Amino acid sequence: MADILARMTQITADYDDQTALDAIDLDLPEGKVIAFCGPNGSGKSTALRVLRGLHRPSAGAASVAGRPLTDWEPRALAREIAMLSQSPEAPDEMSVADLAMMGRFSHRSRFSAPSAADHATVERALKATGMTTLADRALGHLSGGQLQRAWIAMTLAQDSPRIFLDEPTNHLDIAHALEVLDLVVRLNRSEHRSFVLVLHDLNLAMRYADEVVLFRQGRIAAQGPTEAVMTSETIGSVFEIDCDVVTVASGERFIMSRSRAKP
Repeated sequence: MADILARMTQITADYDDQTALDAIDLDLPEGKVIAFCGPNGSGKSTALRVLRGLHRPSAGAASVAGRPLTDWEPRALAREIAMLSQSPEAPDEMSVADLAMMGRFSHRSRFSAPSAADHATVERALKATGMTTLADRALGHLSGGQLQRAWIAMTLAQDSPRIFLDEPTNHLDIAHALEVLDLVVRLNRSEHRSFVLVLHDLNLAMRYADEVVLFRQGRIAAQGPTEAVMTSETIGSVFEIDCDVVTVASGERFIMSRSRAKP
């Protein structure tokens, strides 16, 4: 049996006085690239935050790396799971390099200066995200795509074996979106890091995820290997659309939605 990255048992969670997760059960395997997909407000981001210890459920139990979530001390959990949320904030005058160094907080004592190992890890993260030449630039002088890559560099600098990314392709053009997801797969395959991504683009999920969890109205509509989950019937039911899943000459599969417009 594969190792379990995280487990949720009968988890219920509220958000803005609404039920965001409704008694869900979910096992996530280690060593995979896993995509959380679903309509807006379906609970996928809340599930990610619950598993990272950033949102307290109202019922149920969750565990990470074989330990109950309630047993983790925050800094220890940060060393195990790095997370990039949807709308992170930092001062406009902060440099890209200083932002990336913030990812080292869980590895340092409170008042210690960055070590040579910290600097080396930050340099690797900047190189991996294509931000080395912008290391000294202020965040307020970056484009939307550059800023997103700076935040991803900070997350990678945390050097955790498990990484949660909530909409990592937000603000990115297609070229940079593909670069980020190529990087995710490369780190997964070469360094055996586990990734859980919230993705809105179903075709990116089809292309990059080993497994997919589909959320609908706070519940799990389907979960498992990508090819088994991402069928026209299941996608059509979850998103209430008419669609086809087609296979092109390269063997890749894509979702083609059908127009609702009347002829």
